[in-house]
Amino acid sequence: MGEFIKLGVADGIGTILLNRPPVNALNDQLTAELAEAARTASDMDEIRAVIIYGGEKCFAAGADIKDMAEASYPAMAIRSGQLQATMGLIAGIPKPVVAAITGYALGGGLEVALAADFRVAGEGARLGQPEILLGVIPGAGGTQRLSRLVGPAKAKDVVFTGRTLKAAEAHAIGLVDLVAPDDSVYQAALDMVKPYAAGPALALRAAKQAIDHGLDVDLATGLEIERVQFAALFGTEDQRAGMRSFLENGPGKATFTGR
Repeated sequence: MGEFIKLGVADGIGTILLNRPPVNALNDQLTAELAEAARTASDMDEIRAVIIYGGEKCFAAGADIKDMAEASYPAMAIRSGQLQATMGLIAGIPKPVVAAITGYALGGGLEVALAADFRVAGEGARLGQPEILLGVIPGAGGTQRLSRLVGPAKAKDVVFTGRTLKAAEAHAIGLVDLVAPDDSVYQAALDMVKPYAAGPALALRAAKQAIDHGLDVDLATGLEIERVQFAALFGTEDQRAGMRSFLENGPGKATFTGR
């Protein structure tokens, strides 16, 4: 896709690879390329699920502080908007998305992972929001997505202290969904999304949108979002194939086309 972001596709799974050695620090160019990769992954029908991966050594160790140290308020007002927009594009990919975390996922790097639906971390991974140690706060979704994921008290501990969490603690508080051996992180993420790649794409998209949008509204509105999404799926080929297969062969044996 670009100099720092690669997008590969195999067997219905798209892999967005962060590739800015040594630690995949987020600068303006990487952020723009990541946004484009998220758009492409959203639009490509052959992509049914997505893995975001930083390679074998490091997921992303945050923003490039050298670029930010002397930045002005007007400059950062624009840049933070661009960062949040990119994270929003990742979160808005209408397909299951898993972040495969090796090494460090800190600051903006963790915010990239927070925009995914699931997170798989290596046993040696380290995660955190260390912005407070620099005299600022997370600016690309860390205060909002983290608190929604692990609850406000745990999020405040992580953000207020700026401390780095080991993978086991991140798993214990619900920040990480699965911990795998360091050399098996990508494979573990692949195993997690393979069933989704073979699933009913339109139903998965509807489920993701209903859950994500429902969290932002009151219960009655959330239920209406669910009802509309549910009813709309009765206009799809996958619904007919799934229910016909259930009646003829029992559950879990349908073949879906994503239409």
